[in-house]
Amino acid sequence: MDAIEIETVAEPTLSDPVLIEGLPGVGHVGKLAAEYLLEECNSELVRRVYADEFPPQVSIDDDGVAELVCAEFHAVETGGRDLLVLTGDHQAGSNAGHYHLTESFLDIAEGFGVERLFALGGVPTGELIEEYHVLGAVTNADLKDGLEAEGVEFREDEPAGGIVGVSGLLLGLGGRRSLDAACLMGETSGYLVDPKSARAVLEVLEATLDFELDYASLEDRAEEMEEVVGKIQEMQNQSAQVPTDDDLRYIG
Repeated sequence: MDAIEIETVAEPTLSDPVLIEGLPGVGHVGKLAAEYLLEECNSELVRRVYADEFPPQVSIDDDGVAELVCAEFHAVETGGRDLLVLTGDHQAGSNAGHYHLTESFLDIAEGFGVERLFALGGVPTGELIEEYHVLGAVTNADLKDGLEAEGVEFREDEPAGGIVGVSGLLLGLGGRRSLDAACLMGETSGYLVDPKSARAVLEVLEATLDFELDYASLEDRAEEMEEVVGKIQEMQNQSAQVPTDDDLRYIG
């Protein structure tokens, strides 16, 4: 197998499509958001991308059938704007691999006529969140006004350390190709898969690209996660109440 192989699955005709990237990252925010788009909208698998930068493994479906791990592009109809959604279970294993794969992703996107893209991800806060905010980064300052109107925040020096992985390179390499690129990053604790952060990001996409989603299923996942968080908080509180060795010295 070559270092990168692209399998053509279908050749749909898309009208001025926008690329949406959601690969694994902090809180799985981007991946969850992208996969929810595929679940809630009419979608069609159009490309598989195989690479020796992915882990040496196969995935197993419900019927026990093995499939070499890959990234996938799906054409999505939202009832408004056509989307080309990139998702998968893995990112590249090396710095060079990230660059090579991202260039291939951009080649595929441009082959479908993409001129605009959104990379989706999460920003870790290190603490549980009550009110979710979406941070942004763009390749062109002219893109900020429209996103700020939808509540996206552009904070100085955030995210700290910049944006790593495919999401960051889509902006860096996409900008060099004169694509209008933005990264939408939902705040998340970083501890667990975060459906609420994914929803915050999706709501910005809805408003920006003029389509609507039903969030009932995502709300169910958020409630399940809240139960998990509640149990974690309860365990933490119980741990805090356990006396330490120093405390025991003063008893009796």
